[in-house]
This record gives sequence, structure tokens and C-alpha cells, in this order.
Amino acid sequence: MARDDKGIRRIIQQVDPPADWDGDLPPLSQEEVAGRLRKRRIICATQTASYAFDSGIVVLFAAIGAAPASLAWIYLFCGVVINALAWGLSETRFTDRLKDHYLTVPWSMASTASKLLAIYLAPSIGFYFVALIFVVLSFGALRSTGRQAALVCGFAVAGLGLLMLGLDVHIALPMDSAIERAISLFCLFSALARYTATGLYGGELRRMLFERGRDLAEASRRIAEMAQMDELTGALNRRTVMTGLEEEIARANRGIASSVALIDLDFFKFINDRFGHPVGDEVLRAFAANILANIRSVDSFGRYGGEEFLLVMPGLDPRRAARMLDGLRRIIAGVDWAAIAPGLKLTMSAGVCGVTGEGTIDVVLARADAALYRAKDEGRNRVVGDSLTADPMAPPLQPEWPAVSLVCEASAEADIQAAVRLS
Repeated sequence: MARDDKGIRRIIQQVDPPADWDGDLPPLSQEEVAGRLRKRRIICATQTASYAFDSGIVVLFAAIGAAPASLAWIYLFCGVVINALAWGLSETRFTDRLKDHYLTVPWSMASTASKLLAIYLAPSIGFYFVALIFVVLSFGALRSTGRQAALVCGFAVAGLGLLMLGLDVHIALPMDSAIERAISLFCLFSALARYTATGLYGGELRRMLFERGRDLAEASRRIAEMAQMDELTGALNRRTVMTGLEEEIARANRGIASSVALIDLDFFKFINDRFGHPVGDEVLRAFAANILANIRSVDSFGRYGGEEFLLVMPGLDPRRAARMLDGLRRIIAGVDWAAIAPGLKLTMSAGVCGVTGEGTIDVVLARADAALYRAKDEGRNRVVGDSLTADPMAPPLQPEWPAVSLVCEASAEADIQAAVRLS
């Protein structure tokens, strides 16, 4: 169970929760905090490099007289200040206290504001910065809620509206000469390349989310299975097998025959006293593996308590169920238990009864328990029914696959698990 808890924790932490997430999350480990810090450093470095690249584009326009040369330095200064501030908040771990530790909204609005300033200072190349605003919005939307994305988009539209309508700024891109068209084409290509890269990053996030969701579903399925199983033996736990018995009692009300058996390992206390509890645990595991390998897929086999097990057999009347149990008894008696501990032998006793719709679960178990005590009183290593004793000479009911005899030493737990999966 601990391994699955760690797996779920890893799945959750590999994908950051949305900024408006209100659910509880496990506390971050030092490794996870360091991973977040590393991601923020990469983002800051990438954005600073982007500002430097765009400043170089402005220098090209300034060289042909299409933009003021001072804009390159002003725009670069804005980028350095924005990312230096984000870097400082990240390095001091201030952002780790926030739900959105990437500061998506403040960063997007600051970046948009720097581009609106560039449009105001050099409207002749302003269309390039409009394209960059689209890149900012698309990248920010990857980590924003709908409300946050609408807020940033509204800020950008309001800023452009102020420039175009309030200040009468005519946004353009130089197209008069061939060199101007070449630089403009390069500008558009760089903006489209970044926009495409953002889309590819979003696709990668979706793929990662799909894989993590699939892994989480598989981990949940394994945990659900483990919640139904006895940890030591691999059989169903008491609660689950009792639920199966309740279902068979309900089915009996509709006239569908079924039977139940209580199984006890003969002289198991003696085995624990003589060979030790580790050997006793290994005997329980090997016993359960042998039973699970030789019952039908529709049968429910679970640990009732200690060395007692409960077997629910849908569709079998008590006579056929007794024959099936007698077959299992012979398999258990024929196992080479000395492979676990020299001199070790094991047999089983079982009490079988039919399931009727009139009886409660307590009544059915009391009848099976009474039959089990009769089996012990008559010498053990036998199957007894509450109204029918199985004929020891009758051929056992054949399972759905040939009988399998399994024994596993203390170092061969994998083999037991393989046998459990056969069921």
C-alpha cells in the first residue's frame, strides 16, 4: 500500500494543480520544491533571452531608420527588470507560498505592458509587438484559469484600445523597401515560431496529463484491489468475501443454488509452535495459492480469520460443493510441504452447507461452522456437510483447469503471486 501511495503522490506532483485548486495536496518534499525552483529559473532565463532577441530585432529596424535606437535599450531594460523581480521572488521561495507559484497573471500583465509601451514609443513597428502579445497570452493561458485568462486578455485589449482609439496611435510594420519587408518577414516568422512552440508545449502538457491520468487510474485500481485482499495470503479479506456471501444469499431468494464452505488448517497452532510463525505465514500463503489455483473464476475465496478461510461457490448445490472441497482437500494433502520446512505436513478440514434465501448470513455461517466442527470431531482431514457428508470415494468435481499443486519457499513469494493471478 505504501508503494501505491508514493506512486499517486508522484503522479500528482509531476503536474502542477490549477491556480484555483482548493483541494488538499500532500506537502512538497525537498526534491519537489527544488524541481519547481528549477522550472521557474528556466522560464525566467528563457523570457530574458526572448527580450534580448526582440531588442536585437529593434536594432535592425533602427539601423534602417524605421524605429528609434533607444527603444531597444528601453525594451531590454523592461524585460530584465520584470524577470529579475520574478527571479528574486522565486529564489527567496516567496512564490512557493502562493497557489500559482509561477506568478502567471502578474508576469503576463507585466510582459503585455512592456509591449504596449514599445508600441507607443515605436508605432511604425508596433504590429510586431502586437504579435508578441498573442504569444504572451497563449503561453499564459496554459497555466491560467478561465477567469485569469479573461483578466489578462481584457488588460491587453484595453491597452490596445487606449493606444489605437484614445491616443490615435497608428500601428504598422515597415513594408516600403525590400530590406524592410525582409526584416518584417523575419519578425513575423519569429513570432509565429514562438506561437507554434507554445502550442507544441501545450500539446505535450495534454499528453503528459493523459499519461498521468492513466497511471493514476491504474494506481487507483490496484489500491481498490488491495483493499479487497488479505495482505498476507493474497486471498480476499473477510469484508469482501462476506459481501460475496451476502450476494449469494440474495441470489438464493431467486432460486439460484449456491454453497459455502468454512475451511480450517488442521493443527495449524502446532505448526506455528514447532516451526515458528514465519513458517506458519509461508504455509498460509502456499495454502491460499493452491486453493486459488484450483477453484473456479466465479468462486470467492477469502480469509475468514486466523487459519480459517471461507469459500463461496455460486451455482453449486451442497453435494457438488462437497465433492469440489474434497478435491481441494486431496490436493492440499498431496503438496510437498517439506519444501517449506523439513517434516512439515498439512491437511485441511471443511464444513459445507447450501445457501438458502430464508437464512441470514449468520445462520449460513453457523451451519457451515457446525459442519466444520463435525469434520474435526471425526478426525480432521475431511469434508462434512451440514446435512450431507461427502463420499470420500466419489471423484472430485473437476475445476476449470487441471489441478495445480503449488508450494513456495520463503524466498519464492513471486511464484505465489503468480498463482494468485491465475484465479
